[in-house]
Amino acid sequence: MHATSLTDLAETHLATAREASSGRSAATVFGGQEHDLRQTLIALAEGRALGEHEAPGEATLLVLRGRVRLHSGEESWEGAAGELLVVPQARHDLTALEDAAVLLTVATDATAATGPSGSAGAS
Repeated sequence: MHATSLTDLAETHLATAREASSGRSAATVFGGQEHDLRQTLIALAEGRALGEHEAPGEATLLVLRGRVRLHSGEESWEGAAGELLVVPQARHDLTALEDAAVLLTVATDATAATGPSGSAGAS
C-alpha cells in the first residue's frame, strides 16, 4: 500500500503554480492511461483557469484548498475546501476564485482505449 499526503502535495503544487507562467501545476496521484480510475491533483493560482474542454469520462472534483468555479453551458457551480463537485458530461472549464487545489477523479474504461491486451492498437 502507498500513502500520499494530499495536503503536502497541494502545498507543493500551489507554490509551483504561483511561479508558473500558466498559473497551474498538476500531478497524477493514482492511475494513468492503463487504469480505469485516475486521480490527479490540480493546483491553480487565483484567477487562473483550465479552459473549456471535453469531459474525460465520469469525474468528480474534490476541493482540497481554496475556492473554484466549474462552468458548463448556462450553468456553474462553486466549490470550497471539503466540497465535492460532479463534473458534467459536457464541455466545461474550471476557474480558481482564489489559490486552489482540487483532486480530479476520473473513471474510464481503459480497455476500450487500449484493447483487451492492454496495448493501444493491438489486434
